[in-house]
Amino acid sequence: MKIRYLKLNEVRGPLIVIDGVNDAAYDEMVELDIEGEGRKRGKVVQIDGDKIIIQVFEGTSGFSLDNCSLSFAGKPMRIQLSRDILGRVFNGIAEPIDGAGEIYSDVTYDINGRPMNPVARKYPRNYIETGISAIDGLSTLIRGQKLPIFSGDGLPHNELAAQIVRQARISEESGNFVIVFAAMGIKHDEADFFRKNFEESGVLERVVMYMNLADDPVVERIITPRCALTAAEYLAFELGMHVLVIMTDMTSYCEALREISSSREEVPSRKGYPGYMYSDLASLYERAGMLKEDINEGKSGSITQIPILTMPNDDITHPVPDLTGYITEGQIVLSRDLFQKGVYPPINVLPSLSRLMKDGIGKDYTREDHSDVANQIFSAYSYVQEVRALAQVIGEDELSEIDKKYMEFGRQFEENFVRQGFDENRNIIETLDIMWKLLSILPESELNRVNPDFIKKYYNAYTTMSF
Repeated sequence: MKIRYLKLNEVRGPLIVIDGVNDAAYDEMVELDIEGEGRKRGKVVQIDGDKIIIQVFEGTSGFSLDNCSLSFAGKPMRIQLSRDILGRVFNGIAEPIDGAGEIYSDVTYDINGRPMNPVARKYPRNYIETGISAIDGLSTLIRGQKLPIFSGDGLPHNELAAQIVRQARISEESGNFVIVFAAMGIKHDEADFFRKNFEESGVLERVVMYMNLADDPVVERIITPRCALTAAEYLAFELGMHVLVIMTDMTSYCEALREISSSREEVPSRKGYPGYMYSDLASLYERAGMLKEDINEGKSGSITQIPILTMPNDDITHPVPDLTGYITEGQIVLSRDLFQKGVYPPINVLPSLSRLMKDGIGKDYTREDHSDVANQIFSAYSYVQEVRALAQVIGEDELSEIDKKYMEFGRQFEENFVRQGFDENRNIIETLDIMWKLLSILPESELNRVNPDFIKKYYNAYTTMSF
């Protein structure tokens, strides 16, 4: 028989405190009835003897010490899952908000995830094509990888996320590829942008959306990515699908973590964030990956993550991007300078990298020349920065002929490779062809990072072409 508690000790922000409880468990769900407010849910976040601190999902407005009764559910938060979640829109705690009814299923998953045994993990191979040249060509997204996008306030990361959702595909089993989209702390107009964009482009039927809005209770923001990743685990490891999870904005998530930590009066760490933020982020990011088929009953599903975060003051050393960079396998960095030049997407390729790229490109995956041509483009564009700095001192007219060619290479690279339309979808062959066309601006003697066989095969084919 459930015990119902009728009096609270304290209401503190999104938290309530009650004592005299002897058998509660950490992360256990709590059902609350508030006079005049209806039913709400919460979970146990701290236990100190018989004193229990509960985090209320929908906020504590309308609470008093005497108008609330509660009972403990005896289990952590679980959500119902089935194939029917595809094409649906949920709020931050997995409740449908699209008017299409509830999800009814016998399958329920704990939102805290099922730890993946390292021995059962399969090394990430093969790539996911985003249709965006700066990503596919130079920081290729590998299936099973976690590759964050580092953005800044006012930069078009929402547009980039929407474009990736619309265009992303895998080389085979395209019908088995789905996307889980989690938005945390976004404004209403941003939520409408994402939903309308997905509906108009016809991809909503293969997308599951979890939306936590800026005016929703901050506690929901902690739950949203966990609900999204739980849905991804079900689709990948039970139904054998390849799942791309896009989570925006992780900075909003971390700020919610800081606010709740402050309410719990925990000792703050760097910039006021809780000291456990690293392990908390790792508990989300490490839910990406692939399982070996022989261990997962022959199912070959995978979870690939693209977390998007905004760097306060464009500071890449801020705790959120700093800790994210330690956990993930590379990053894609957006540039304010390119954005101010009118370049979309404003991807700065030099600090961007994909650490698993080398294992998912090449002859059996993209094209034999991909690795070499990418290395040569990086090298050339890096030298362009030195030439530009020199030109600011002595003037472009005083540069050597070869340096002038590098200046031209830099302009064409930003104008015709990095820049691409919001609705422009380039396949990997088109991207590689543009890269060779760029290298044809430079003399053959400058191509010191490319196999001579590839130069014979591709370089001469593009020397007569212009953009």
